[in-house]
Amino acid sequence: MKVIKNFMAIVGKVWHLPFVKYGVITIVGVVLVGFVGQNSMLAHMRNMQYIGELSEEIDEYNARAREDMRQIRELDRNPKALERIARERYFMKHDDEDIFVLSDDERESSSVTVENEATE
Repeated sequence: MKVIKNFMAIVGKVWHLPFVKYGVITIVGVVLVGFVGQNSMLAHMRNMQYIGELSEEIDEYNARAREDMRQIRELDRNPKALERIARERYFMKHDDEDIFVLSDDERESSSVTVENEATE
């Protein structure tokens, strides 16, 4: 019990020193504002990063939309472009033509195991 009283006396003396109260309150306030709660600086930084990612995504979608609008204008002006798109994307052809589709995809060779009765 005497130890607790001595400790409280020391804390009381230190607490009344100039600027100790203000320092402790400032540190507690910075910790609360900086790291705890929904509106902390940590949450603010995460939200700013998320906003940046979304802005990049918006830019990508806008670029895609501009390209699509360019293609639509080209299709409206040029009837040959419509034929080119039909041939490239949908493999449409004239009656006297043949279409060969070449692919760069690598196929896995399927290993066929032939069991020979003589080896058993």
